[in-house]
Amino acid sequence: MSALSEIEINMRLSAMEGWEYENNAIHTSLEFDNFKDAFSVMTRIAFEAERLNHHPDWANVYNTLSISLSTHDAGGVTDKDIELAKIIDALVS
Repeated sequence: MSALSEIEINMRLSAMEGWEYENNAIHTSLEFDNFKDAFSVMTRIAFEAERLNHHPDWANVYNTLSISLSTHDAGGVTDKDIELAKIIDALVS
């Protein structure tokens, strides 16, 4: 799988709210009511990431979840990252 160009990435992200392209990855930050809600979403994302065999770089501080997606093997953002981002959006909507 090859990395998408910056133009391709920005075109795809234009249809996705809350995602930004920076430093060769796409990023979002999600805020929840409390730690339990944030951790519950992380668990649901983990199952989907495992199913896709594509795992996010992420951090959780109390009620905030920060996610970065990049395909390290391809050296940038690929269709896999866009797919996982869309799944994450569906899980939190």
